[in-house]
Amino acid sequence: MKRILTLIVMVMAHVAAFAHEPIIIPTPKNIVLGEGSFTISPNSTIATRSSELHPLVDYCAKQIGLVKTNKSGDIELIIDNNLSGEEYRLAVTITGITICGGDYGGLFNGIMTLMQLLPEEVYNEGLQGSAEVPCCEISDAPRFEHRGFMLDVCRTWMDKEAVMNFIDLLAYHKINSLRLHLTDDEAWRIEIKSHPELAEVGGYRGGDSPIWPRYGKWNEKWGGYYTQDDMREIIAYAAARNIEVIPEIDLPGHSLCMATMHPEILCDYTRTNSASFGYDTRSAFCASREENYTLLANILGEVCELFPSEYIHIGGDEVEMSQWKRCPSCQALMHENGMSSTSELQQYFMLRLIDILAKHGKKPAVWNEAIEGGKLSDETLVYGWENVKECRTAATNYKTIVMPGQFFYFDMKQSAREPGHDWAAIFDWTKVYNFTLTAQGFTEVEQANILGFEGSFFSEAYASRNPESAEYLHYQTFPRIVALAEVAWVDGSERNETTFYTKMVEHYNRLDAIGIAYRLMPPKVVYKDGVLSASTDDGSDIFYSREPMGVEMLYTKPISTDKPAEYSFVARRGEAFSPEAGVATHFKTITPAFDITSSMNDSEKFSFDKAEGYGRIARTTRAGDVGDWVMFTFNEPVSCRRMKVATGNFQLPRYTFENGFVEVSYDGKTFERVGELDCGMYFIEYPSQPIKAVRITCTSRGNGAEWVSIQPPTIWPKL
Repeated sequence: MKRILTLIVMVMAHVAAFAHEPIIIPTPKNIVLGEGSFTISPNSTIATRSSELHPLVDYCAKQIGLVKTNKSGDIELIIDNNLSGEEYRLAVTITGITICGGDYGGLFNGIMTLMQLLPEEVYNEGLQGSAEVPCCEISDAPRFEHRGFMLDVCRTWMDKEAVMNFIDLLAYHKINSLRLHLTDDEAWRIEIKSHPELAEVGGYRGGDSPIWPRYGKWNEKWGGYYTQDDMREIIAYAAARNIEVIPEIDLPGHSLCMATMHPEILCDYTRTNSASFGYDTRSAFCASREENYTLLANILGEVCELFPSEYIHIGGDEVEMSQWKRCPSCQALMHENGMSSTSELQQYFMLRLIDILAKHGKKPAVWNEAIEGGKLSDETLVYGWENVKECRTAATNYKTIVMPGQFFYFDMKQSAREPGHDWAAIFDWTKVYNFTLTAQGFTEVEQANILGFEGSFFSEAYASRNPESAEYLHYQTFPRIVALAEVAWVDGSERNETTFYTKMVEHYNRLDAIGIAYRLMPPKVVYKDGVLSASTDDGSDIFYSREPMGVEMLYTKPISTDKPAEYSFVARRGEAFSPEAGVATHFKTITPAFDITSSMNDSEKFSFDKAEGYGRIARTTRAGDVGDWVMFTFNEPVSCRRMKVATGNFQLPRYTFENGFVEVSYDGKTFERVGELDCGMYFIEYPSQPIKAVRITCTSRGNGAEWVSIQPPTIWPKL
């Protein structure tokens, strides 16, 4: 009798497991559930009759844990010419699994769906035993052919293994394009055999490198580059996962790194570098030097040969055209060709590069600014990043990738108190998910030119946030990438945020198994009738800490307290965590009146009084030197529990004192040293007395720029 009851319980559990529609992200077009299931075991076989699918068979055998066979397999992969590219049909019966795809990509998409029908363990160690796959038929195809992501490996170095690990994360979500931002002001990351110094020297910054360190790790030589063999390995790894790797060589601006090694590429005019202590900060190729086009023909020729991608991205963004305006040769070239604006000169430059690409059978991809000077090649692919308006403008004449920063720049903050930029917007995954072309005003003509969507991660802030770990990269990009995958796959009219969030919480189990340090929504915190409570709806654990000790403890029940502002909460599950949460008074800051004085003069446009009014930064008229100082003097001594003083931009450690120390005065006359700058800033914790003044002193020369930014202090009152 006991054995019969046990069997009944097992059967009921099995039926319950398959009683609801499986959680598949991105959402398939059609799922029909059947009865029963197929058992996959370590002895299950996978087979195909198509030789071009052998890499996919190898991938499945390793990822899931299957046996390859040349005969009929338990899992069959079949090319079906009646299906469109990337379309697939997956059929699970009690006797086996068949996946049909219109091409390799379609079959890979089918495999990704199959993996989501399996236990989460398949993502980190392969199946360790048998698994039941519910009988079903799934037919599916993506809405957009381009579902991309741009990874900036230039500002923060990520080695080959880190890139491959990220490729896996994209592949699991059916992202099919990875654009590598390989060159910029900060580094050159790809080997060019005809000019080996570009990577061998330009791949490193700081130390004895001529390339100035930025954004972190100022006191060491740091970086790396991809050899051409490394890149071939990355390309092949991505291709096996249905991802095309597109290189970006950012031109003619964002070229400070190359100009530091080859100053002859710059415009020839008299200038002074005294504000930067001799470091030339110019970053644009001279458009009039014929030698520059010969140099770029050599470089782009190697890039075209190395990358099998249809497109080569050649930049075209944020060119400092003031350099061209001061260049006699550029002005003469404009006059000779009847140009009235430097945007037309940029068009001339880009057309020269497009001709180089065409000779190698490649098509150009550019940022949206590149089309402002006139018509480029009809084959040009435009990446619209500045805003929705620029995306729509591009789509009137060009094939366009939609990636406005306000929705798809995943280096942006996800809430006001989290890390990241905020120049475009502050947003979490919900804003990504709710983006639709129709709601943003795209016409039918414009929509017809949209190839797809792309998310991005520019990595300036990563360099100062333990770049040896993937935690910051994961936190900034997930679950926003999950939302991106859905947006690029499913029509906006078919999406529902509430339903999707329920699915995504289930999907978190897979992210946990993979080991992604994704961002959780913050706990909901409520204080009522002397009781402080916190809750989440995603299966995470909640931890709390209490000032001033700050020891983190597991939250198990509401807290009775008359000082709710002393508590803060964070959610955790697996490697994932949330931003800090608490009552509003926990985060309150104060703005006591103060004056800034310095050994350096302030700029006319960004004068000290801008920062003294809080909310804005001030700038000096030169970089800092050893012994330079900035002092904040308060009208009245300030009692507080914490004070942050900082040089550099608000969200980014640039234009800083790269090294220095901080002193505090309680009487405005005598100072005591309290600590060293970290990324240009310092937190004064629980000062013993009210603070009258704080002084920051520089101990290194220069910062690779022509000024120092000075932030107003951030001050948290006593609780």
